[in-house]
Amino acid sequence: MVACVGDRLAPGHYTVDDIPEDVARFAHIPDMLPVGSPGKVGLLDLTFERRSDRTELVGHYQKTPLQITRPLYYDPARPDLPYVILMSTGGGILQGDRHRLDFTCAAGASVHLTTQAATKIYRMEQDYATQLVSITVGPGGYLEYLPDPVIPFAESRFYQRTRVSLDPTATAILGETVLAGRLARGERHAYTAYCTDLEVHAPDGTLLMADPIRLIPAKSPVTGPAVFSDYGAMATLYVLTSAVPAADLADALHETAQVSGLPAGASTLPGDVGAWARLLAPESPEATATLNHLWDTARRLITGTPAPDRRKP
Repeated sequence: MVACVGDRLAPGHYTVDDIPEDVARFAHIPDMLPVGSPGKVGLLDLTFERRSDRTELVGHYQKTPLQITRPLYYDPARPDLPYVILMSTGGGILQGDRHRLDFTCAAGASVHLTTQAATKIYRMEQDYATQLVSITVGPGGYLEYLPDPVIPFAESRFYQRTRVSLDPTATAILGETVLAGRLARGERHAYTAYCTDLEVHAPDGTLLMADPIRLIPAKSPVTGPAVFSDYGAMATLYVLTSAVPAADLADALHETAQVSGLPAGASTLPGDVGAWARLLAPESPEATATLNHLWDTARRLITGTPAPDRRKP
């Protein structure tokens, strides 16, 4: 946990170490705004706690270009659960950007986090961009993190590391959707490197699962049968929970995915920490719709309540 604003602004707080070489090799001091300039370091630090009969945002720090809407309580089935929309005043991620997002869901708290729109990763002539996401879910906590799709533009270089600390009694539902590029313009896999790492740890630091993604079109094919094939979108839902047997959860996700008619699969996660599903879709609407159906399936099994229609400004 960060102790003060000064710590947050220190380069060591938002700098990602051990960046994959396929991204790190482009390290360079941009001729325009270098790393650390105003607007180049985006920070969000949010803490949610259970207060009386609902969850409230009790800790909030933000640094441009990252910010949030006020928490909304519009789900009739879960009036205790706030919906928070993450926003960027920069309109996307540029070369030299360094973003860090910290979300803490304390004991017994529940929260849903999403983004206002798709995350655009723009063309980069110098350097690269990174995003560090840190999620902590305490005992009995329930967190949903379902951002809109990521669109890596031609010649972009991006690395994201997501680390989750999950109490054995907690639940975290995480979604990730990446497009092959600006599909409406016929742009597919013209980015230089799109790399992500998801790691889930127990509170004592024990690694429970990891899922690395390395999309480097010039180095290895990204349109094979085990990657994008000929599709334009790839979406993944990770359901980390002990509230439902992992095998039952995987079966339910698989059944939901098959109804969509899209290429998809689901299975249990290592150590029965939960289940996950991954699917391919022609474009973003189909991927998002199916991911929402998977989220609804998981939520009904875990909480007994349906997923609402998410309202965004």
